[in-house]
Order: sequence, then structure tokens, then C-alpha cells
Amino acid sequence: MSRIGSRLPAGVRRDTLAVREGLPASQWGEHAEALFLTSSFVHPDAETAARRFADEEEAFIYSRFGNPTVATMERRLAALEGTEACIGTASGMAAILLTAMALLKAGDHVVCSRSVFGSTIKLLGGELARFGVQTSFVSQTDPAEWHAALRPTTRLLFAETPSNPLTEVCDIAALAQIARDAGALLAVDNCFCTPALQRPAALGADLVVHSGTKYLDGQGRVVAGAVCAPAELVEGKFVPLMRSAGMSLSPFNAWVVLKGLETLAIRMQAQGERALAIARWLEAQPQVERVFHPGLQSHPQHALAMAQQSGQGGAVLSFVVRGGRAAAFGVIDATRICSITANLGDTKTTITHPGTTSHGRLTEAQRLAAGIVPGLVRLAVGLEDVEDLQDDLARGLARL
Repeated sequence: MSRIGSRLPAGVRRDTLAVREGLPASQWGEHAEALFLTSSFVHPDAETAARRFADEEEAFIYSRFGNPTVATMERRLAALEGTEACIGTASGMAAILLTAMALLKAGDHVVCSRSVFGSTIKLLGGELARFGVQTSFVSQTDPAEWHAALRPTTRLLFAETPSNPLTEVCDIAALAQIARDAGALLAVDNCFCTPALQRPAALGADLVVHSGTKYLDGQGRVVAGAVCAPAELVEGKFVPLMRSAGMSLSPFNAWVVLKGLETLAIRMQAQGERALAIARWLEAQPQVERVFHPGLQSHPQHALAMAQQSGQGGAVLSFVVRGGRAAAFGVIDATRICSITANLGDTKTTITHPGTTSHGRLTEAQRLAAGIVPGLVRLAVGLEDVEDLQDDLARGLARL
């Protein structure tokens, strides 16, 4: 989708790409990326306009399907993920909807982890079913179950790893092989790790989906999404649909995400270190039944996570407190530092009860199948002092 060229030498590494990739030359010589707040672009004459609208000449025409600021963000994120191209969207869920609408039709079949975000389950299993697309939900961690769910009409496998909120980790390379053997595509939601920790395309995934609202922005300022994929898919499938359907990323939101990418690696490192320290502390608390974080030795997929995620567990953890929903609410309500919100990825630590927020629209059976028990609390760790966060959680745990 990008019409922005690269001036970087070949072979530069991710930290450099995060700061420099896609930075266009400008007549004004500004050092920061420009923000193009315009709905349309002017053509020098009618003949040129005709060529551009006929796709005979490359140029920006209308910000619904092409804008220099959005294109810069797309190029940078694609470079970080190691894919040929990227398309920005209005939100993470818009990215999933765009993927589904571009790749699926009535009669097609999807295999999806049952541990994905609640809205993803509702979209794939509910809304798309109204248009004749069927979805089978399977274990996040058992490749054999994915293989057994395949049908002749399977066109897409969809996984989110680590999962929300239990941080279950799927074997991306194994699922990629299953998809290839079935003639299907594998899409991986990389929201929790970002390319700072994990690059699904390098492990065989065909598409990488993002909610830019989370760590890519990093400060809870805007809503954004993206799909990173081969240029053939982006230009041949996604761009034409975007042009007609308009799940567009606004230039301002793209600019905010673009600036967030510059500090992505150092934020993910720092927040992940804090999350692991808190996870280890929570494991020692008698009021806590279980802690979920890929960095813990007790995590069922610890070894796989360390191999896929650059040796890091990420900044999200969940824990089950003794006493069910009432106890979980008590811990959450006792906090004075953590923000009670279902969003994640901020520099500010957020805390929520998944069963009544992010996964609240699911049926009780769906929640239990995904491991969302009443006593589960999710913590997305920010950049506050670790001891202050521990004190904040201890305040509620002491009341149980």
C-alpha cells in the first residue's frame, strides 16, 4: 500500500527500522514525520487525474485508501514484521474484519483458537456466520486438534499468541505447516508480543494482525489496526476492499502509532521485565491459586514461548484469586495505582476482570471453554515501579 520509498541501506536492524524506516524526503527538511491532515489530493490537470483514478499512474488520491502519513506507518510496521507490505485499519477488529472479508466467501471455513479475544470470537463465530462463513474453535495449544478440524473448504487458520487473557502460546511454525498442507492461510494476531518480541511471518505465518491501539501506540491515545502480509495479498485483496468499504486508519492515528513504534522495543523490554517480577511475586501469595505468564517456569508453554518470543514473556499476566468473582472484584477495587480498564498496552498498568469485561459478551460455556473462570484477574503491566505495583495488589489480596 505504501508509496513511500526507503533511503536506508540494506540489512539495518529492527531498532533502526523502528526509528528510521519510511521517513520520506521533504522539501521543507523536517526531521519528524509529517502529518497529512487532508481528505483528498490535488492533481495538476484533468488528464493526470484520469490516469491516477484508472491506476495508470501511482499517486495519492483520497485518504480513505491512501495517505502519506498512513503509508509511512505501513512501511515501517511491515519492515518490523518482516513482511512485504502492510495496510492500516481503523482498529484491530477492523483489521480482522478486513482480513475475513478479503479472503473468505459464503461456504468457506475457518479454524480458530477458542482462546482468542472475545470480540474475535463474536465476529468469526457470530457475525460472519450470518454470511455463510463457518468457524470451528479449537484448542490453542494442540496442533492435532487444529488438523482434525480441517475441511475441504478451510481457507483460513486464525490464532492469537500469547492469548488474551491466559497467555496461552501456540506453535506458529506447526500451525503454518498445517495451513500450507491444507491449502489455507495462517493469520496470527501479534498484539501481545509485537514485532519487538515475535515475528510470526518468520515462523511461517501468512498474515500478521495488529491492534495498534495497544503496544504499537503504547500510551492509550488512539484506536488503530493493521494487517501485515505479502504485497500480492495487500495490493490484490485488501486495498480494493478498503477502497470500497473504508475501514480506514486516520492520518492522525497513524502518526501517533508511527511515533509509538520508535520506542516500542525499549517499552516492551522494560514492561516485560516488570511483568515477570510481579508474576513471580504473585506465585508466592497464598491468596493466589495460579498465575499465567509465559516467562514463568510453571507456564505450560514456557519453552515454546521463550523460543518464539525472543526469550521474553511479554507484559501481560493473569492470576486466579481464591474466592471467585467477589474476591477478584475486591482485589481490583482495592487498587489505587492500577487503572481499572479493559484496554492494555499502555505505559500505565491496567487491571480488569475478563469474565465481565473483555469476554463478558461470551456465553458462560464459551468463557469456561476458554479458561475464563470467575476468579481470574488480568494485569497489563506498565512502567511504574515494581514495588509500588506489588503494594497496590497486596492491598486487595490482604482483604481476602
